[in-house]
Amino acid sequence: MSVADEDPVIAPERVSHANQSQTELTPQQRLVALWARVRQDSMRLTEPLSAEDQQVQSMPDVSPTKWHLAHTTWFFEQFILQPLVPTYQVYDADYCYLFNSYYEAVGSRHPRPQRGLLTRPSLEQIHRYRDHVDGALAAVLGSGNVDAEIYRRLVLGLNHEQQHQELLLSDIQHVLSINPLAPIYRSDWPGPERKDGESTWLRVDRDQGEIGHHGAEFAFDNEGPRHRVLATPFELASALVSEREWLAFIEDGGYQQAQWWMADGWARVQSDAWVAPQYWRQRDGDWVVFGLNGEQPIDRHRPVSHISWYEADAYARWADARLPTEHEWELAASDAVIGSQLQQLRTALWQWTASAYAAYPKFKPSPGALGEYNGKFMCNQFVLRGGAHATPHGHSRVTYRNFYYPHQRWQFAGLRLARDASDV
Repeated sequence: MSVADEDPVIAPERVSHANQSQTELTPQQRLVALWARVRQDSMRLTEPLSAEDQQVQSMPDVSPTKWHLAHTTWFFEQFILQPLVPTYQVYDADYCYLFNSYYEAVGSRHPRPQRGLLTRPSLEQIHRYRDHVDGALAAVLGSGNVDAEIYRRLVLGLNHEQQHQELLLSDIQHVLSINPLAPIYRSDWPGPERKDGESTWLRVDRDQGEIGHHGAEFAFDNEGPRHRVLATPFELASALVSEREWLAFIEDGGYQQAQWWMADGWARVQSDAWVAPQYWRQRDGDWVVFGLNGEQPIDRHRPVSHISWYEADAYARWADARLPTEHEWELAASDAVIGSQLQQLRTALWQWTASAYAAYPKFKPSPGALGEYNGKFMCNQFVLRGGAHATPHGHSRVTYRNFYYPHQRWQFAGLRLARDASDV
């Protein structure tokens, strides 16, 4: 079954509600429009890439582009079409083993570090797989009434695919970075939002408040339940730390002085020979930064990116400041006045916080395999807040909790400094 054979109103490449605002659409029409846009966006992101580009896995944390295309499609097949659509015919039974990521309840899976060895199925076959699943989803969406559970899982699946769209970009940047020719993904890629002028300190006088998702709009389960938190007056930097500011840390010996680093971080500096952020390199004695738009000179207004939690924490100590906790970040971002003054809030880079990734009070993961989505990773990781230039439009929100291990650097991560107001 091909998407091209389906009702043109709901086939992904032909859906259009351009003459209607989102408020005029029914919930099902909004769902169809979101589905069409998300599935199109994934394919659009691959347009600058060759089939060879989409095959490479440059390290175990990276997945090949074509694996992302297949895995996001498998998610819909595994969690919607197979269990909830009796007439659905599985495209290829072996794909569950190849494209399952970490769902233990679903069964065994191909080892993550070996995804780049999967020369077959080919990219063309994976495109046909997407067409097959999209055709089946189009038939479901065109049936008139979408079952409530299908609706819920489809929304989750689309948000899941948007997460992988950002991962696709971070992964392909790493893939291209190891090529000595420094190939460019897109010369017109805008990169992170630049900061406007000098950063200032914004005081937040809050002794308590509520954080976490509430309401009917979509959120991942780890964003709730909403709960009350305590705080003391603190200050947040109005802008993210810039590349030029980070250069001062390097030139002051920041990567050679153990006093700024956590013990594990200092061990990582030595074992991995860190001397600068992930994509910084020297050309003729000057630092340049490799990005999706190629190599660029250091910029005093562009935020420093692709840093680990260890590096963010070390810089904050060197700068006589600290990282904000995630509840401080959310309380500030949610404040109508303070939030409007925070530059680069969700349009530049994810921002490391001092908070370990853990469950909110009374959190309970969903039953079954979908309960493995977030809850089982609440160990040994740190929370990032905000959003990045690679985050799909409309995907992030103030309550969003991203999370990574403290040594990981290939993601679009930067930092915003904080300090206690009482220290000023």
